[in-house]
Amino acid sequence: MTWYVSPLVFLFLVFRSYNGSHDFLKIQMNGMAQGTTWHITYYAKDSMVRKAQVDSILNRIDSSLSIYKPFSLISRFNASKKGIVIDDHFAAVAAKSIEAWQQSDGLFDITVQPLVQAWGFSAKPVKKYPDSAKVRTLLRSIGTDKIKLEGNRLIKTKPCITIDVDGIAQGYSVDVVADFLEQHHITDYIVEIGGEIRIKGRKKPGNEKMKIGIEAPGDYGFDAPVIQKIIAIDEGAVTTSGNYRKFHESNGEKFSHTIDTRTGYPTKNNLVSVTVFAKDAITADAYDNVLMTMGLEKALIFTEKREDIAAYFIYKTPSGTIADTASSRFYGLFVRGEK
Repeated sequence: MTWYVSPLVFLFLVFRSYNGSHDFLKIQMNGMAQGTTWHITYYAKDSMVRKAQVDSILNRIDSSLSIYKPFSLISRFNASKKGIVIDDHFAAVAAKSIEAWQQSDGLFDITVQPLVQAWGFSAKPVKKYPDSAKVRTLLRSIGTDKIKLEGNRLIKTKPCITIDVDGIAQGYSVDVVADFLEQHHITDYIVEIGGEIRIKGRKKPGNEKMKIGIEAPGDYGFDAPVIQKIIAIDEGAVTTSGNYRKFHESNGEKFSHTIDTRTGYPTKNNLVSVTVFAKDAITADAYDNVLMTMGLEKALIFTEKREDIAAYFIYKTPSGTIADTASSRFYGLFVRGEK
């Protein structure tokens, strides 16, 4: 069958049904979490993981990292003046966020929350967008260098610092669930939450690599999306960031949900979407946002210099047409005939 995830994401999963195997069962489960859907498919000789276990894991992560829950740890951190004691989930995401901030020259920045809220991309709608004076004021509370992770404490150096880990938490959640499957000796699986995907092993029987379709830009409503490319992998993670569905419009101008924390304004460049492949979903999830902010030329250069990520880009040409390209390592993922 062909399996589509939430219409708000950019990936679907390509599976073919089969009549079973003497050695393996194909086990599927799904649910709702983090404001979106999740799906798991794994191959095993018996059902080794239950849906209730996955729901419990995702609920615990939400209680730590969801800014939409007033009593979550991240909400308590944002309301604090100096910081709080955090759990292992929060610490792992904070550590990776600080690393990504350092390696991206500040483009990945979880202290973006005041700007996200000001531009109307948080849970609270806004009546008007910030002017230049307001943006300058908000920028004083931006910068991952203003937070410190010391043991089990996350410390803020200014009371006004608030954080939003939506750009990385879903990828982290995928990794936690995938690690849980592996702890139960499941070696052939695909985990997807809101379009963020991690894969290990192959489909049974046949030993084929898992296939992932990358959606072309467009507004499909309830229709099946148009697939731009298909890739095949047997280990790693794939995430996508894009601006053609999550945007606002003012005075006839569309602006992206991706905020450039250097300027305080929504990103404006020629990129429509970026799909990143990495060994784990937290890395892919962090850098799809970074590359979207850079724009095509700088993003390609940045990606080619790194051995831990590969990327596929959909962009708008100067004439207004849609085109695509990829980093050299990503071309090796395409199904034959898709290059």
